[in-house]
Amino acid sequence: MNGIVKLVELLIIDEAERLTPTALELLRDKHDRTQLGIILIGMPGIDQRFRHYPQLYGRLGFSHRYRTLGRDELLFVLDRHWKRIGRSLDPDDFTDAQAIAAIERITRCNFRLLERLFPQITRVLKINQLETITDDVIEAAASTLVIGN
Repeated sequence: MNGIVKLVELLIIDEAERLTPTALELLRDKHDRTQLGIILIGMPGIDQRFRHYPQLYGRLGFSHRYRTLGRDELLFVLDRHWKRIGRSLDPDDFTDAQAIAAIERITRCNFRLLERLFPQITRVLKINQLETITDDVIEAAASTLVIGN
């Protein structure tokens, strides 16, 4: 490329499903005027929401849906979260197995939901001065989140 480096400005927006129609229009206008690259990250179905905004939808390059975590992947991620707060996960332990089942049910093995849920689990443990992650702790943590269907 003859030593020429072309820089691209990129704006990454997480939880894009929370953007208002006005915000979406401002983003579309900014892209049109400046060629700003925009990545919108959101919950499943966000691309369908943008169909209602043809001026923006026509500019979408592609939509990628991440698959849900498999059982081994879920256990791997949960093990890391348990360790991060000084606990150890034992899927054969009844209490841990119930907690895992609650997390599977609530998050449907969606990595993003899991990542949103775990800080709330930590918060519930701390507020209630608890040591064990139980299905009740997980239910209490989940009640603080907005989780779509």
